[in-house]
Amino acid sequence: MDSLAEAGSLSSAEGVSLWQSAWRRLRRDPVFLVGLGIVTVFVLIAAIAPWLAPHDPAARLLIGQVSPATPIPPAQEGFPLGGDNAGRDTLSRLLVGSRQTLIVGVMATLGGLAGGMVLGTIAGGIGGWADSLVMRIVDVMLSIPSLLMAFSIAALFARPSQWTVIAAIAIIQVPIFARLLRGSMISQRHSDHVLAARALGVRPAAIVFRHMLPNSLGPVIVQGTLVLAVSIIDAAALSFLGLGSQDDSVPEWGQMLGRAQVFFNSYPHVAVYPALCIIVVALGFTLMGESLREALDPKSRR
Repeated sequence: MDSLAEAGSLSSAEGVSLWQSAWRRLRRDPVFLVGLGIVTVFVLIAAIAPWLAPHDPAARLLIGQVSPATPIPPAQEGFPLGGDNAGRDTLSRLLVGSRQTLIVGVMATLGGLAGGMVLGTIAGGIGGWADSLVMRIVDVMLSIPSLLMAFSIAALFARPSQWTVIAAIAIIQVPIFARLLRGSMISQRHSDHVLAARALGVRPAAIVFRHMLPNSLGPVIVQGTLVLAVSIIDAAALSFLGLGSQDDSVPEWGQMLGRAQVFFNSYPHVAVYPALCIIVVALGFTLMGESLREALDPKSRR
């Protein structure tokens, strides 16, 4: 009888929140740790790139070695990755280019997140005709291939720049966040804490912004991590096609990849270096985002 009573007694251990439980799982997840390591290194390099670069990325220090017979200076002492066709140090341009890639990816994701939260809150919080109107707009945007829409938006600007790339990518990310937030908020409508707030006479606006919205942000934050990887790839694609910044004195990985295509057959390493940087960084954000989504979603936990 005593053993049965002990088995049926409630545990005195304190409960943990969803985020605390997720962090305990993530600390033991090698996939998350690898992704976090890649992202951490990338962010640190981007933050200190101007001081880390051995040379000025715009200085044509190897221009004397550039000729029609040898358009790409080879690797040599002081220039471990060689130079480009303008005599500039490739390593320095890769390091400094990480900052531009990070800025474009983060700014585009934040822009898409802000727009998606506005539309998602209107659709999921108000409902009715507002929900129908917003979702029809979202459906139309999702029916167009994302890269095709990004190309079209970027091409509308008279002078391509870094900001046109950010605007184009942010716009194509808006419907993704809007739809996700709207679905999460709808699932909160009939939860116990929302029903209790309504029974107590809490104003609808307070219910939406104090009860529904904060509890709906988990999936959106996870999606933001995954979208950041897509934003980096899309930004590289736009710059590769010449729809990004035209100032090659400020390096960017997609721009470097695009300008290297002319020399790819004879000097493939000029294109391989920025391509590997893009792939590794996108992989890091993807690994981290997938692990975070799995840790926060009880249905997908292994």
